[in-house]
Amino acid sequence: MKKYIVAAFCSSMVVISYAQKAPVKTAPKTPAKTTTAKTSTTAKPATSTTILKTKDDSLSYAIGLSVANFYKQQGIKLNTAMVTRALNDIVTQKKPLLTDDQANLVFMCHSNPQICTNVTEGESFLVKNKKSTNVKTTASGLQYEVVTQGTGMKPGPVDTVTVNYKGTLLNGEEFDNSYKRGQPISFPLNGVIRGWTEGLQLMPVGSKYKFYIPYQLGYGLNDMQAIPGGSVLVFEVELLDVKKAQ
Repeated sequence: MKKYIVAAFCSSMVVISYAQKAPVKTAPKTPAKTTTAKTSTTAKPATSTTILKTKDDSLSYAIGLSVANFYKQQGIKLNTAMVTRALNDIVTQKKPLLTDDQANLVFMCHSNPQICTNVTEGESFLVKNKKSTNVKTTASGLQYEVVTQGTGMKPGPVDTVTVNYKGTLLNGEEFDNSYKRGQPISFPLNGVIRGWTEGLQLMPVGSKYKFYIPYQLGYGLNDMQAIPGGSVLVFEVELLDVKKAQ
């Protein structure tokens, strides 16, 4: 920058010297010299090399390009302010606005809006059902009613149980029924959905309970055969026997 100023200054001095020697009537004006000096001080535009100064800069920008191009191809218009906030919340270890489960629900609902309908209907049902005097709710959100209270032993988390059961959706649609098959089923409690693992440990042998299982304790947000993703499951379960784990 100093070189440009010195060159302009020297040029001006030459012109002035010439003007003093030449007749006044022929002395040229030199506005162009002033313009040249101003142009020479104009800042150069930033380039990729001045912005991407480190390998981390380049990698970070490449990740941003990849994410932006991916979602652009999906037809998703990103709110870059929210994307930036989410990145900053994680990097600075601030509490995110959404939990991992909530974020997953947002993604799933975008790809399949029916899931959101199932989740909303299920949550609304559980809120109302919780107010029933016959319904008890555990810390996990599992709800249950005691239909018949047995007097036998209760199973542990890895014990094998033998049960009869019927499973339905909130609309009453039946998706499984061991009674109709004419044969109870046996399985270890650590090999089934979380709602069953928790719920059956509440039951003494000889009991019959009715469980209302939130999707988080059931099959989650994915479809499972006749069970739509995000569904609350209703089970009537009769505990027939328990075999303690060895």
